[in-house]
Amino acid sequence: MDWSVLWSNRDLYASGLWSTVELSAAAIAACTLLGLVIAAIRTSRIPVLAQLARCYLEIFRGTPLLVQMLFIYFGAAYLGIGNISVFGAALLALTLFQGAYVAEIFRSGIEAVPRGQWEAARVLGLSRTQTFASVILPQTRAIVLPPLVGQYLSLVKDTSIAVVIGYAELLREGQAIVDRDGHPGMAYLAIAVLYFVICSPLSVVVRRMERKAVTA
Repeated sequence: MDWSVLWSNRDLYASGLWSTVELSAAAIAACTLLGLVIAAIRTSRIPVLAQLARCYLEIFRGTPLLVQMLFIYFGAAYLGIGNISVFGAALLALTLFQGAYVAEIFRSGIEAVPRGQWEAARVLGLSRTQTFASVILPQTRAIVLPPLVGQYLSLVKDTSIAVVIGYAELLREGQAIVDRDGHPGMAYLAIAVLYFVICSPLSVVVRRMERKAVTA
């Protein structure tokens, strides 16, 4: 195996790694916020909004991420929305897709908090919004963190799908190296290792959280 191929293309690998980390970090932040909002709506007492949130979940959990990403990037022009950047399309698709799963994680955590907490807060004179922010969410956080971090792992790996719209993440840069220098086995092995480097810390966090949950 010619290891010099990896070293000579280190700049491309570094660029792809940074692009993947950048997209992952932005999508994690965006889908977490979206998921929390949708979960709050789903557990609210406003039937119309709760039904709209349910429709969103059904659509984005029931269609492939690949299709959503292609539709957002190539379909925007046909819908008269205007041009959207490759990064913007990839971020929006990942946010909407992963946000649907994150919302269900948050909803399960919110519903796992004993109903008596809501009633106790109401007796203390707290509004529903104050109760949600100050009483329910802190308890929900401990419940949802392990599955939430696991979902983030899935998101990081899903960034590779952005290659279909031309985003220069790890997989696309690896393909460029293969097209130019050959050695596909070595190139894709390096990509797999770099994905492992990104995901391994999150995997460790999940395992530690699960162990703490078992011993608690």
